[in-house]
Amino acid sequence: MTMEINDKIEESPKTWLNRNVIGMALASFFSDAGHEAATSILPLFLISIGAPAASLGFIEGVADAVSSFVKLGAGWFSDRIGRRKPIAVLGYLLTGITTGLFALAHSWGSILLIRTVGWFGRGIRGPVRDAMLAESVSPEARGRAFGFHRAGDTLGAVTGPILALGLTALLAGHNGSETTYRQIFWITLIPGILSALSFAFFIKEQTRTPARNGNLFQTISTLPKRFKIFLIGVGIFGAGDFAHSLLTLRAIEVLTPDLGAKVAGQTAIALYILHNVFYAGMSYPIGALSDRIGKRGLLTLGYLLAAIMGIGWIVSVPSVWMLGLLFGLGGTFIAAEDALEGALAADLLPEDVRGTGYGVLATINGLGDFLSSVIVGALWSAFNPIVGFTYATVLFALGALIIYKAR
Repeated sequence: MTMEINDKIEESPKTWLNRNVIGMALASFFSDAGHEAATSILPLFLISIGAPAASLGFIEGVADAVSSFVKLGAGWFSDRIGRRKPIAVLGYLLTGITTGLFALAHSWGSILLIRTVGWFGRGIRGPVRDAMLAESVSPEARGRAFGFHRAGDTLGAVTGPILALGLTALLAGHNGSETTYRQIFWITLIPGILSALSFAFFIKEQTRTPARNGNLFQTISTLPKRFKIFLIGVGIFGAGDFAHSLLTLRAIEVLTPDLGAKVAGQTAIALYILHNVFYAGMSYPIGALSDRIGKRGLLTLGYLLAAIMGIGWIVSVPSVWMLGLLFGLGGTFIAAEDALEGALAADLLPEDVRGTGYGVLATINGLGDFLSSVIVGALWSAFNPIVGFTYATVLFALGALIIYKAR
């Protein structure tokens, strides 16, 4: 995209649906199609190789923690060098390749290693992509741009589990379950590589002057006070925001006594698809609405929906309809969280430290993901799922309160 086009973007929100916004949505679509196909069958694969329930939470938590630290450095580094695109392309490529490598795993420890490498790639791409997205549109259109991107992202997240479900049905009659899952992991290489190619050839990076704001920690210290208060609410909420693959595992446990293990597993994948349908379907409307009525209030409401979902899981019964409602609530609050946290952050951050700010935001979220996934998984194994979901629900509600009060 030329500088003339970028200048026009800054002048008019009418041009918000531009090449960069569409290209980033496309790259995220392919990426999520690949890694969500792998994620949707990961709990079943872990069961097939005899891994304990707590291993899933540990895998997700450790991978998210590693991702968090590299997000911090990647955002700052992109500010320093004045380039973001090469970092993003590398990140998409790493994530795309490693989902296929799950096919080589024979223990949950090897899955942890592969997942961590993949999430390293996801970590370095996230803040630089979000900074590029914020810089590709006018401030008045950021809610729409982030919402549209998340919609593309989650259309891929819908496609991935559908692909996994279809391939499971197609291949299960010819192979054992474990072999089927390995074959599906290999197939995820295709959309994974397409995501990196999409970003490499579709996105045009805006020319930027490298920032000279000192080292990483000096730069962080200069971030605006309002942004730091915002981070407190995000962090507390994130400490309860466990990996949603645990919802799939819980659905399998709840439904197995009535439906049997095979049908319960297939139903859980279908419910995860429903979760991602809500995620994709609500992302753009929520983002567009925030441009009209304000981002902070809608983000607070999204956090409250998470608390309502948590209460539902505490009292969950073996009803496919009730579980469908809970998965729908989960997809809706994630849509609000992903679209509005990024859009609101752009409003609070000056351009010369935007990459750093997104890195800090991603790090706070990632550390929260680590704590939440590990703690919920540990409480689940040591006591029962209700204790884990109660812990998460309390933090969801507290995070909503802090975001609402932080004016």
